[in-house]
Amino acid sequence: MKSIFYSFYRRLALLAVLFSALSTQTLLASDGHGESKEIHIKEYNPVETILHHVKDEHNWTFATVADDHGHEHHYGITLPVILYVPGQGVDVFASSEFYHHKPVKGKYATYEMHHEHISRVDEGKVYDFSLTKNAASTGMSAIILILLFSAISKGYKKNAGKAPSGVQSFFEPLIVYMRDEVIKPNLGSKTEKFMPYLLTLFFFILINNLMGLLPGGANSSGNISFTMIMAVITLLVTNLSANKNYWSHIFATPGVPVWLLPIMIPVELIGIFTKPIALMLRLFANITGGHIVLLSFMSLVFILEAAWVGGVASFIIIPLYFMEIFVAVLQAYIFTMLSALFISSAVAEHH
Repeated sequence: MKSIFYSFYRRLALLAVLFSALSTQTLLASDGHGESKEIHIKEYNPVETILHHVKDEHNWTFATVADDHGHEHHYGITLPVILYVPGQGVDVFASSEFYHHKPVKGKYATYEMHHEHISRVDEGKVYDFSLTKNAASTGMSAIILILLFSAISKGYKKNAGKAPSGVQSFFEPLIVYMRDEVIKPNLGSKTEKFMPYLLTLFFFILINNLMGLLPGGANSSGNISFTMIMAVITLLVTNLSANKNYWSHIFATPGVPVWLLPIMIPVELIGIFTKPIALMLRLFANITGGHIVLLSFMSLVFILEAAWVGGVASFIIIPLYFMEIFVAVLQAYIFTMLSALFISSAVAEHH
């Protein structure tokens, strides 16, 4: 097993060196007559590259290639732009209208895009409901989750009373671990009621975390909107399931003098919202920070414009990449564990 790992590591390092050899600002290419010519491309901007991956956009770009004249060509998936203008209705068109034509021509020339923000040229109101890169990635994650657990469910029905097989055998240890070590210790008799939500939460966040590490992947779980929605759902599940004991501790904290209640009640009410805010910021900061660190080390190759930097950087980047996979699992685990803890505090019976 060690020899296989070291062989894999060496090949990745070699690829990094070869890839870095193509990173110089001035490249040589054939002009069709057997002679070489210089191709001047735009100076590499690491901040622009990193933000391009971390931020959301209306077009899902997998690769950017510069031609002989230094013009950039983007290759990826064209996503739909969906705009609602009060009094005029809905406009739907391809995002390529913005990325390939500046300014937008024809029917949609009334719109302009600046740093992924779409507005009207006449400064009128417009509401953007477009399917962006992060939204598309989140939708793909949901489809993967449905297909995955449909296969696991069929496996349980097929192998009833037998040892698990296929995809079921891979995911069963994770499911059993989350049930017995995370959900049941916190929720006890309420485990069956909340286990579907908590398991869905864990695997949905995990799939989005891992998809963000794929080449060309979207940083959906490193988007503050995504983490906010996950935290708000936990907030709703927690407070809508809360019993009288939970609310009595907020509005009439046991052991607290009556004259202190005007101070304690606002503090307890603020505590209701600080818990999901902590969930939101923790997931957002850890995933986004990891991506920025990885891309920063990769950018060293292009900044220093030296092939040997790729070989040296690979000894840092590859372990960091494996650590990011661990962080992807860990952050899904922590989010689920804290959600189970918050729910348990709301449904616990008075002792």
